[in-house]
Amino acid sequence: MARRSRSRSRSRRVARTTRRRRRYLVGAVALIGLASTAFVAARGGGNDSGAAGPGTASSRAVASPTPSAPSASPRSAPSSPAPSASAGGKSKSKGKARDWSEPGNGRFVTAAAAGKSVGKGTVRRYKVQVEEGADVSAGEAAREIEHILADPRGWTADGHDAFQLVADGPYDFEVKIASPATVDKICGAADLDTHGEVNCDVGDQVLVNLKRWDTGSPEFTGPVREYRALIINHEVGHRIGHGHEACPGPGKPAPAMMQQIYGLHGCVANAWPYDSHGTYLGGPQVP
Repeated sequence: MARRSRSRSRSRRVARTTRRRRRYLVGAVALIGLASTAFVAARGGGNDSGAAGPGTASSRAVASPTPSAPSASPRSAPSSPAPSASAGGKSKSKGKARDWSEPGNGRFVTAAAAGKSVGKGTVRRYKVQVEEGADVSAGEAAREIEHILADPRGWTADGHDAFQLVADGPYDFEVKIASPATVDKICGAADLDTHGEVNCDVGDQVLVNLKRWDTGSPEFTGPVREYRALIINHEVGHRIGHGHEACPGPGKPAPAMMQQIYGLHGCVANAWPYDSHGTYLGGPQVP
């Protein structure tokens, strides 16, 4: 009897232990299932691209790469390049900041451009050169200068001076567009003080200050291209024998041979030695 009682007691203990183990296993399985569901939800339903899909603006913003952590996705569009430092210049475009005190290298590119003789009388052949690094096309500058010298308001209107653009061979003078420092150096060798601001005619060279070619003059109200015409007409005027002239009177056109950059003294800015009717726009000779 006592033996049967002990046997029943052991059976009940085994049964209780088994029931506890089953409850533990069921609970564990349930916990594992919940954890798996939460993990899948956190992964966005299985989207493993690393970026949020279409949705609200805030979700798209979260997916946008930051400058310090660019997106690694190959589908990401490349960021736009920063504006060029050089944007707006003459490219030298006119808005481009330049350090005019920076010296050029003194080496020149000759324009590979040539043209027919314009005007009557003595033909003066000329080349056009631009200092390296000036950010000015030698070819474009040559054509611009050619048009200036061929203009009917220019020196060909005198009836005894003619000009021809050449790229090589014999020439009478060179038109050189150069940095202020290079102009100062070449002109200074002939004891001409251009002080980083103006142009000169020396030897067989017409030196054009890049600063003036690029920006014009604060005394000249017309466009930069018109001021370039004044530069060329003034310096070439020296080459064919003209000296400086003064303002002929208030409200009258300033002579091309007047140093207009130093003030107009009542005259009106003007780039041409002659008017459209062939009348010379001169003034009193400067001693």
